[in-house]
Amino acid sequence: MFRFAPLVSLTLASIALAQTYSATYLPSNAPKTTEEGQSGTNQCGTGHDQNSMCQNAYLNSLDDWCIFAPPQPGPDSVIGNTERIEVAWCTKDGHGTRLIPDGAIQGAHFVQTPDYVQITGVGDLTKINIPAGDEGGELDPHGADGNGNPIGGLVFSSAFGNIQQMHEWTNFVSASEFCFRACKDGPRAPALCQHIYDVMGCAWNMPGNYNPGSFDRCLADTGEPMGVYGASTFHQGDPSTPPPHPAPATSSCSSVSTIGNGLVANPSGSAGSSSAGASTTASGASTTPTSGSVSGTSSGSGSGSVASRTASGSGTPSATGGNNGAASLGGPGMEMMVAGAAVVLGAMLI
Repeated sequence: MFRFAPLVSLTLASIALAQTYSATYLPSNAPKTTEEGQSGTNQCGTGHDQNSMCQNAYLNSLDDWCIFAPPQPGPDSVIGNTERIEVAWCTKDGHGTRLIPDGAIQGAHFVQTPDYVQITGVGDLTKINIPAGDEGGELDPHGADGNGNPIGGLVFSSAFGNIQQMHEWTNFVSASEFCFRACKDGPRAPALCQHIYDVMGCAWNMPGNYNPGSFDRCLADTGEPMGVYGASTFHQGDPSTPPPHPAPATSSCSSVSTIGNGLVANPSGSAGSSSAGASTTASGASTTPTSGSVSGTSSGSGSGSVASRTASGSGTPSATGGNNGAASLGGPGMEMMVAGAAVVLGAMLI
């Protein structure tokens, strides 16, 4: 009857070692801030505000998505200097964020797979405070200190049904190109939204359509995890760099002539007035960029991130940094204790 008990114990152990998250939020119940040192807010209201310090991003559809970008303009606002304080800039009104002005996005391609959603494209992103010529960098929920880049950044999506927090995500942005992937919670999420290849850029991490002049939505197969080639895993700094995986096959594509929200950029490049409606957003505590490393590669500064964990879960908000949901609940010692208990339980069943 219990001859498969060792297998049960190993299964329990693997579940115990799978990642859980310190919190799971919705936009409606997120606290004001979710990580220590956060410059913005996660209580963003509705409408929009071009001075919003909202740090909630969305990947919902071709005409409803966001990217993270600097809160202030200026030559020092390169992504390498501002990755800790970026705010959400969105294509659609209603999230309490800043709006990406019409004309800034010159091509966008939304892909939904069984495991993640992704937006790729090009544009004049100087209109969202990225300095001209900035080669950009990566933003993700796993900074070197356990907080995200930006600190407190949350990502949500309704692409798979009801809106949900996407704990694993990666966003590259420069003055002329962007890509953003958010993965459904599950055992493959950390690998499919891997964040350790921060100098490899969009095309290598998220192969897909970056063509200007077109805007489309497609279904697609789930692509290969970035950096994994069969039994071999590439690491930045290895003697040779493998080519990116081919973009996964797409189907059921539909296109529109453009996307927009009615917000017009001023001649100076900053966003101007809009007919999209009044804001009810909350502003954050600080808009002053912090210092950091400046990009010198094709994809920018990198985040100093650490290797990702596996699987998913939910919990209650933590009172300390990392409670944006990306931090692991319990350290390696706790994981080993739980795993050990699972093995003992399996042995008892033999």
